[in-house]
Amino acid sequence: MNDTMEPKTTTLAETENYMAWKADEPDGETTFHLELNNITLHFFQEEWKEFLDLVKKLG
Repeated sequence: MNDTMEPKTTTLAETENYMAWKADEPDGETTFHLELNNITLHFFQEEWKEFLDLVKKLG
């Protein structure tokens, strides 16, 4: 398999049960992912920014 077709992943934050990570896709898109126990949420960059704005309003 060609490694250039695999996304480059980076862990952004992690706790015992949760994880946030991003993937730099080969097509230039960056996606963000939240793993919350058995649920994973996927975000495009614009959606991620809006989600972070929402979280800031909660705190």
